[in-house]
Amino acid sequence: MIYFDNNATTQIDPRVADQLCEEYRSRRVNPSSQHAGGRQARKVVEDARERILGGLGARIIGMHSDSLIFTSGGTEANNLAVFGIAAMRPGTLVVSSIEHPSVLAAAERLGQLGRSVRYLPCDSSGRIDPEPLKTWLQDGEQIALVSLMLANNETGVVQPIEEVVDICKPHGIPVHCDAVQMLGKLPLSFEKLGIDAMSVTAHKLHGPVGIGALLVRHGVAIEPLLYGGFQQLGVRPGTENPALARGFAIATELACGELAERSNRMAVRRKMLEGLLLTSHRSGVINGQEAQRLPHTISIGFPGVDRQVLQLALDRVGVACGTGSACASGSSQPSHVLQAMGLSPEVVRGSIRISLSHETSEEEVVEGAARIVEAVERLRRLH
Repeated sequence: MIYFDNNATTQIDPRVADQLCEEYRSRRVNPSSQHAGGRQARKVVEDARERILGGLGARIIGMHSDSLIFTSGGTEANNLAVFGIAAMRPGTLVVSSIEHPSVLAAAERLGQLGRSVRYLPCDSSGRIDPEPLKTWLQDGEQIALVSLMLANNETGVVQPIEEVVDICKPHGIPVHCDAVQMLGKLPLSFEKLGIDAMSVTAHKLHGPVGIGALLVRHGVAIEPLLYGGFQQLGVRPGTENPALARGFAIATELACGELAERSNRMAVRRKMLEGLLLTSHRSGVINGQEAQRLPHTISIGFPGVDRQVLQLALDRVGVACGTGSACASGSSQPSHVLQAMGLSPEVVRGSIRISLSHETSEEEVVEGAARIVEAVERLRRLH
């Protein structure tokens, strides 16, 4: 199998897997227990927390240090940010039209509960337009929270978060960012971004599935989604998993330490793959091509081909790819991201998502391109 679906999940790094197994073999007990075994488990969890915070450029020293709340993954981290921060402040929730389903569904639910929700549009390149935010503020609208992704999970387009922070900061409006796809692909610093909360997850950077985190700036209040324990300052109660926390920390350190090499390798492979596909199919369209993109993500449309049929055809010849967010993979609906970009129905209908990793080889790129080209040609002949 040629694995081109790394935005859904990456395959675990063997170095992380080895450490994960070692930690599980240590037979850790509950980190909240007060006896010696509990204290040892607590040390593992807190060490991992500090290592992740440091790797992501958060403030870890002093009275105003930032915090990290472990979650089950990116979806829970996004929900905790949207529901938890919005609950502490009156006013409108602002998200974009191209957010991950975990943010859009949370916003929709808040709307059903009576909260005003605004959606920032994007341009044809897939880049969010922050200008309406200025207009709403000039009109005197009270905004509780702005939640935007750092880079889109379907197109890889990097978003203008610095512009959004510049607009929000003078008004004291907190900004949350979904950084799930950005982490491990491009340089990322929580402190330098100037944002107030940031969601990340381990399985997008060759770490274990089942653990994510929400970074929170000092002083930002969050209402819990869960109740029944005092773990993690009561913001996210529940027994922490020392092994997963350690695996997350190791994956983060490896990704940050090898970032330049990984990013460059992925960018070279992506350019090669795009070139092979477009040379063979001149009608192919790279969605968001004119914008800055993550080095590993390709959203490509083949007009005249159905995306779901193409995905099945590729699966039969051993190429794993996606048609959009893995969290929405059970849906037959066309991509909300590509529709928000104003792309033609033919391009939207025929678009698949290809996402590489630093492990993707040149041989896999060449062979994968050949299989995709053959599958598209076969489907067009049948059509």
